[in-house]
Order: sequence, then C-alpha cells, then structure tokens
Amino acid sequence: MSASRDEFSPIPEITPGKRLGRDLSGGLVVFLVALPLCLGIALASDAPLFAGLLSGVIGGIIVGSLSGSATSVSGPAAGLTAIVLAQLAILGSFEAFLLAVLIGGVIQIGLGIARAGALSAFFPSSVIKGLLAAIGVILILKQIPHLVGHDTDPEGDMSLSQPDNENTFSELLTVLLGDVHIGAAVIGIVSLAILLLWDRIPALKRLVIPAPLFIVLFGVAVNWMFRSFGDPWLIEPSHLVQIPVAESVNDLIGFLRFPDFSQWNNPKVYMAGLTIAIVASLETLLNLEAVDKLDTKKRDSPPSRELIAQGVGNIVAGLVGALPVTSVIVRSSVNVNVGAETKVSTIFHGVLLLVTVAMFPVYMNMIPLAALAAILLATGLKLASPTLFRQMWREGRYQFAPFIITLISIVFTDLLTGILIGLGVSVLFILNSSLRQPIRRIVETHLDGVVLHVELANQVSFLNRAALDKLFVDAARGSHLLIDATGTNYIDPDILSLIRDFKQNRGPARGVEVSLRGFRTKYRLQDEFRFADFSTRELRDKVSPTQVLEFLKEGNRRFRTGNRLTRDFGRAVGATAGGQTPLAAVLSCIDSRVPSELVFDLGIGDIFSVRVAGNVIGTKSLASLEYGVNVASIKLVLVLGHTRCGAVTSSVELVSNQANVVETTGCEHLQSIVDEIAPNMTEDELSRFKTISSDEQEQFVDEVAKRNVLRTVQQIIDRSEAVRKAVEDGRLAVVGAIYDVKTGQIEFMQEDGQTAGSIAPESS
Repeated sequence: MSASRDEFSPIPEITPGKRLGRDLSGGLVVFLVALPLCLGIALASDAPLFAGLLSGVIGGIIVGSLSGSATSVSGPAAGLTAIVLAQLAILGSFEAFLLAVLIGGVIQIGLGIARAGALSAFFPSSVIKGLLAAIGVILILKQIPHLVGHDTDPEGDMSLSQPDNENTFSELLTVLLGDVHIGAAVIGIVSLAILLLWDRIPALKRLVIPAPLFIVLFGVAVNWMFRSFGDPWLIEPSHLVQIPVAESVNDLIGFLRFPDFSQWNNPKVYMAGLTIAIVASLETLLNLEAVDKLDTKKRDSPPSRELIAQGVGNIVAGLVGALPVTSVIVRSSVNVNVGAETKVSTIFHGVLLLVTVAMFPVYMNMIPLAALAAILLATGLKLASPTLFRQMWREGRYQFAPFIITLISIVFTDLLTGILIGLGVSVLFILNSSLRQPIRRIVETHLDGVVLHVELANQVSFLNRAALDKLFVDAARGSHLLIDATGTNYIDPDILSLIRDFKQNRGPARGVEVSLRGFRTKYRLQDEFRFADFSTRELRDKVSPTQVLEFLKEGNRRFRTGNRLTRDFGRAVGATAGGQTPLAAVLSCIDSRVPSELVFDLGIGDIFSVRVAGNVIGTKSLASLEYGVNVASIKLVLVLGHTRCGAVTSSVELVSNQANVVETTGCEHLQSIVDEIAPNMTEDELSRFKTISSDEQEQFVDEVAKRNVLRTVQQIIDRSEAVRKAVEDGRLAVVGAIYDVKTGQIEFMQEDGQTAGSIAPESS
C-alpha cells in the first residue's frame, strides 16, 4: 500500500455482511498490534502499564464511537511520551497528572466547538506524506531488534533516543553484533517471510483468517513447541506480551487510579493540561489527514468533530487513570492495510482490549513480540514504499524537499519535533515561491447547465489550499466545476496534487464533474471539458422556446455585470466544423454598438445573426428566418432594436422634412428601409418633431424604435406561413426586445412569447 491516494483504485462495493466481517477481522488485527504498543508506550512514559491498556480501551470504544472517521484508531501515542515524562516530573504524582489530562480534554472539546480542526487544511501534503514515510522507516528500524528477540527497548517507542540510553541505530548495531535470541528470531523471520509471500501463495491466500492473525497463531504454536526444546530455543517472558494479571475483580479495580482534585488551584496543572491539549490535538489532526490519504474510499474525516471526540476520551482517561489519547498513525495504518472500512473495527479492537485485559491476560501473554514485530515491520515496508519516494521526486524540489526533511527530522528526533521542522521548511518554500491571492469563483449558466468557474490567481501557493479544499468539500453532488488556470503563472505542487486528487478521486466519488482549462504542459493536467459551452443538437432538441429566451436573458445579465463566460473559441470552432445547431435567430440592426453574440454573451454556433439597418423585415431576411425555423429547427426568433438607432433617427428626420431620400443621402436603396419605419409615426407626431427639445426628440426616436420592433415581430408572423405554423404548434416563439446603448440592458417585449399585440415590456 502506498501512502498516496493516487496509488489506489476504487474497490468494488461489498455486501453489509462481508463488510462487517472485514471490519471485525480488522479490529482483531489492530487489537493484536495495539496490545504491545499500549504496554510499551506506558513503560516508555514511566507510567503504570495498566494506564496504557486502559488508554487503548478508551481510544477504541469511546473515541471510536464519537469520531467521524471511518478508519482512524485512537489510543496512547508515542508522540506524547516525552510530554508525559516531562509533566510527571513537573507535577510530582500520577494523580496530579490525571487532573491535567482531564483539563486537556476539556480544552480539546472547546477547540472542537470553535472549529479549530479547520487548521488541518493548512498541513502540506508533502509533510503528511513525509510523516507516513517516516513512520514506515521507524517501524522498520525499531522492529528489526524485536524481530530477532532483542527486546530491551519497549514496544511503541518512536523517538531516536531510547529509555535504555541507547538510540535507534546503536540498538541495530547491537543486533548486528550478535545479540539475537534464536527462538524469537526464527518466529520473527519466518513470520515476516509469510507476510511478504502471503498474496503470492494460493494456499495461504485462500485461508479464511487474515494474515496477521495467522502470524500470531503461528507464533503462539511455535513458542509452545520451543518450550520442549529448552535453551537456547526457549522464549522467556521478556520476549512475550506482558499484560498485568489481576487475580480477582478487586485486584482489577485496584489497577484504576483517580485524579487528585486537591490540585485544582495548582497553575502547573493547568499549564500541563494546555500542553497536553495542544500537542495531542496537533498530532490528532496530522494523523487524521494522513489516514484519510490512505483510505481506499477517499473519505474526508471531520477534524473539529475529531477534536471533540478526543476531548471526551481524555476527560474519561483522566477520570479513570489512563494515559492521554490521540489518533495514532501506526494502528490506523494497520487498520486500513487489513481492509477495515468502518469504525466498527476501531470499536471492536477496544472491546477486545477490555475483555482480554479483564478475563484472558494469561493467554495474551503467550504471544511472542517477534510475531507482532513482523506485522509492524510489514506495515512499515508498505508505508515507506519506493513508489512513494519516486512519486515525490517527480513532483519537484518544492514537494520533495519538505517531504524528505520531514522524514529525516522525525527519524532523527521524535514525531512532534520532526513534524514541526517539516512544517517550518514548507512555509519557507511557500513564502519563497508564491504570494497569497484569492481564488475567484463565478457561477456560470452555460447552455449545457450551471458550472462553478474557479479561476486561479496569477500566483497560487499552499496558502490558497484551505480555500480551495473548502470549495471542493462544499461542492454539491451532481454539480460541475471548471478549474481555470489560463491566467496563472505559477501553481504550487501541493495545489496541483490537491486538484489532481479531486479530479481523479474525490470528485468522481461524490458525483462532481470536473473540467480543466489552461494548465501548462509541465503540470501534467490536460484541458478537459465535460460540458458544452456552445449549442449542440442534443441541447436544442430538449429545450423549449421559453428556456431559450431565458438563456438570452441570463446572457445579457452576465454581459451587463461583467461576469461573461470564459469560452474556448478554438474548441468551439473545431466542435462546430461539422455542422451547426443554433438555438435562435436574432434579427438586429447593423449598428456597430449592438453585436448580438456579445450582448447576449453567446458562443460560436449558438445563434443565426441576421442584421439589417433598422431591424426591418424584407423578403431576403424573412427567407433567412424561415430557413432557421423549418430547416435548422430553431426555437426562438428575436427582433432586437436599440435606443439612439441611426436608421430610425434618419427615417424620422427624412419623413418629417418630406425630403427626397436619394437626393439627401445619396443612397438609392435606402428608401425601402424608410418605408418600413415610416408607418410607426403619425402625422401629428411628425409635425411636432421639429418644435420639441433635443431630449424629447431622442425619447421620440426611441419610442419609434420600439414600435418598429413590435411591427417587425407582427410582420414576420403575418407574412410567413412557416413561422406562423411553428408558433401555433408551440415549436417557436417570436419576441421583440430593445437594447439600451447607454446601459447595455435589454428590455424584452412579449406576450407569451408568441404575438406582437399588446406586448408588455419586461427588463432582463
């Protein structure tokens, strides 16, 4: 299993029964892994062993029940070991420390209510992947000694420095120099070989039990056999799981410890509680992000809800004597690795911890640590796979450098310190490479539907990640996103990874269509349009005349407000080269200020555009409209006039002066246009035209332009049988409109979109 989501393919749906079986099996494996880790972390923290086990129970049952994550497992964390040691020394007693844990839980609940979990969106993916790889490397390095029976250091320790004054590498050197237990080494090495070959051996793959459980049973059986061999094969208790054994119920209850409430006025307790809350919350959020990247279902866990769940868990932990809990990456990655799909697995592992600690500790103490080390080492090999390193290298230095620095820092310090170093390096790279700029979002109503146009800024850095990730999370099922990088000069690799993941995985899993535009070749994101921003035959056949009219109204609104659709005209040219399927025909004036495609924000192939001075109807223009109606099957004929129309103004002046058109203008064919416009004026209006003010003359010309539009609409219907029949059949609407050259607004004049009589004005 790679640490990257990109490495996973969607898995087929399984039945509820199979899913439950897989979850219970996963919970059993996680329980087997958690058992020595809980004990080891308690030992490394200088706390009672039972406190570690109890923390695992609380993390599984209580936190698992309240968490919104399907795969995260909680319990005592190696990352808190140093914190626990330090606070125990400061506070002087374990009971005072428990009060601090309780206070830390209250603070975590407050952080969750305040939605502080949103901070997880700011964790760079390079750091998260560095964390996963580092955990894999640490598991390999730390489990090799346990694999061969060198168990001087407790299980669960993740730091370079160890409680026995050794470190990770000196411990390995000791193993190489021969400090090996033969019996444990046989169990560990054979167990590891079985795990690595499990999927390649048909006989093993067909077994009904999961590989890790087989390994545990194998280890117990071989351990039992070695008892009859004696030294050097005999495996001593120091190489086995060591659960505290209670002789009676009273002894078991006696393991519980309770907080010292007399310390309520001690400032050190509150400082310890704040420290625990901050560190535990940070580790939880980081682990939650990491586990979500491993999740085969591509689910996003709610981080603020997780903080509340962890807070409740830590309150309970403080009340009954357990170590503080966090989300823990080792157990969580094992949980994903064995195929668990819901939090039933997490809860079940907690139940098993509770039952075995209370009732079967003797039997659990027969499990060799070497067998469990083999399981963890195999998990480490999958987390730190070569595939992940190659992927991060290909993504460039801005991704690889924080990744490898995080990995090295965690291995050579501890979990928390390494993560903080990785975050610091990421911030330096971000500040050096990009500037924070907002992401522009435009809701566009294309002919093919509503599209959320996400326009990336000129410089897109990781600082934009939270906003972009929130936009992706909020995208509704069935919606469509167009991510546009046309005007972008630089995109941070972390943003590219986020976009690529949403395009390939998260979006399709949620039913969200994603289109891309304008990404540079080096980003390896090709232009892809999953919607049509031009008219198609399918669209034309399914829309009504009223819907086409709404398209035009919406287009004019976009034109006026400056939110015009960004179109790929090159793509439209290629798409329409084989034929045209326009939705409407617009009969407009030849005025240069009123280009129909622009004022309606339309694309190539969307309309027939018929232009003639004064938007009057003649034989040739009527023939063009009939062709559009009967041959091209358009749904709307729109007569578009406009204010301050030059043709109407000239006609009014020529008619009022009774001037000869040819002699006055030198245009021998202009008379036909004047004759079409003249019926829209009365003799009384013409006689008063010269006596009124210039403003009144302008208003009169605009009024004549409106009358002319209405007359043209009526003439189209009266003079064309093809148009009239289409209107009567409901296949066509003939509508008039006036474009205001001052404002860009279009006033639509219609009566049911069919006739010109008593038409009521309607502004778009």
